[in-house]
Amino acid sequence: MIIDFHTHTFPKKVSAGIVEKLAARSCSAPFTDGSADDLAASMKRANVKWSVNLPVMTYAGQVEKVNSSLIAQQEELRAQGIITFGGIHPEYEDFRRELRRLKDAGIPGIKLHPAYQGVDFDDPRVMRILDFANELGMIVLTHSGIDIGIYEHDYCSVAQILHVLKEVHPDRLVLAHMGGWARWDAVERDLAGAPVWLDTAFSIGPVTPWPKADKPPFRSMNLADDDFVRLTRKHGTDRVLFATDSPWEDQADYIGRMERMPLTSSEKSAIFSGNAAALLGLA
Repeated sequence: MIIDFHTHTFPKKVSAGIVEKLAARSCSAPFTDGSADDLAASMKRANVKWSVNLPVMTYAGQVEKVNSSLIAQQEELRAQGIITFGGIHPEYEDFRRELRRLKDAGIPGIKLHPAYQGVDFDDPRVMRILDFANELGMIVLTHSGIDIGIYEHDYCSVAQILHVLKEVHPDRLVLAHMGGWARWDAVERDLAGAPVWLDTAFSIGPVTPWPKADKPPFRSMNLADDDFVRLTRKHGTDRVLFATDSPWEDQADYIGRMERMPLTSSEKSAIFSGNAAALLGLA
């Protein structure tokens, strides 16, 4: 079984436009049109059992509407093999009520994206969200490190993550992009082994340029295979989650990249599904 812990979908009527806009920003190629149907087709081709959908709230005013839509679509998405998280924005004031609403509706976690939300990860507004989500037993997955389309500031640095861990002690925190995209030295030196999960999204193999771009993507700073294996084992293979960042990676190709890693079969099994199934409470 394969579980992809980090994917994105958008409403079908606008998904292609949103994906094209994001592709232009990052100059990296998408591999689906961003709709749930196209993700489901990708999953079928790649033999992915479950994908976790991660909505990104770019402004506070969209929080309730987007979460309500995802709550209403839960059953339909599950039928396609898609487990959706909710989202929250640090500037959304009634976050406790909204997190409880998501929890009561059966949503297992939330996504934060400090770079797209323009708020540092150790900002008090973020830490209060993490603290209450932890109280509710919800998973929090955050973008970490530089964003390929927003690289003038690191909104979720290793130092900020360590500050959060010291102040909040979250039990179910997942750091996307192996703990900090393009910040590999700091991740391996200071973060590996911390009580968090790392996901593999958009961190191994080449970045595929967007054919329509008039410039190459921001320098590919993904991990070399040997560096990935060393970091994974230092952190603990029981705390690493397979993830692609679809539509920004092709699921089938990304699975092939992971299968070629010089890891044992038991390590790969844990990363591909065992760790995620335990965290999500799947049979």
